[in-house]
Amino acid sequence: MYIKKLVFMLLATVLVLTACGDEGKQTTDSSESEDSMWAEIQESGELVVGTSGTLIASSYYKGEGEELTGYDVEVMREIANRLDLEVSYEIMGIDSMLPAIKSGRIDVAANDIEITSSRKEEFNFSNPYKYSYSTMVVRKGDYSGINSLEDLEGKKAGGGATTVYSEIARHFGAKVKTYGNAPNEAYLRDVHNGRTDVIVNDYYLSKFGVAAFPEFDIMLHPELKFHPTEQAAILPNGADKLTEEINKVLKEMREDGTLSELAKKFYKEDASKRPEGEIKEIEGLDL
Repeated sequence: MYIKKLVFMLLATVLVLTACGDEGKQTTDSSESEDSMWAEIQESGELVVGTSGTLIASSYYKGEGEELTGYDVEVMREIANRLDLEVSYEIMGIDSMLPAIKSGRIDVAANDIEITSSRKEEFNFSNPYKYSYSTMVVRKGDYSGINSLEDLEGKKAGGGATTVYSEIARHFGAKVKTYGNAPNEAYLRDVHNGRTDVIVNDYYLSKFGVAAFPEFDIMLHPELKFHPTEQAAILPNGADKLTEEINKVLKEMREDGTLSELAKKFYKEDASKRPEGEIKEIEGLDL
């Protein structure tokens, strides 16, 4: 009986040691996997960035046949340059960017993407390179009948299917009409002609969108400033070395004034710094 117990204890000890050894190996493999993406990008010499090309001031084409530009585009172009990499852009809708990161189609997405708690569970984020808040595009004269966030109840809001801004509209009871990778004009025209009532969106993007179409009967809501935001590049979960390298460059760009210079160029304000003034937080918003 004693011998049987002794054999059992020895076997149990071997199993525990083997499990610990496997766990250690898995940890090492995971660590190596985290760094492998950066090594692969260095070897290829190219950083592949997903962006929309339809977001005025952030990611857009100035005219037919012209080069893609915008704040997010130029920030990523400068990051790639300082990392001694070429950069290529994959044009896609915001709803396609996160799946494209997971599938490995793109390395990074940069399209005025907000950092949220739920997204941080599934992806890596760079440090923020843009700070902003949310506002609304409404019709002139009556503000589309909206004088508070609570007035969104029952309104028709234009937005992307998976954006934070659509979630805010739904949170307050609006019905969201979703678009694919549509240009600003499609969203704004629908508010103008009454197909929708409002667009909840980023302040800077909304400001430039409205200014681009002065013939439309629309405006920024003059009284509503809410939901402060931080925007950054989004990367695959576990791509820690690539995230670290991008953050090093962003730190340099912030310190040498490049971020401020690019922000002022595209937004006419320094969106690389937190906005001043009181901005209403939205309670109970699960993002």
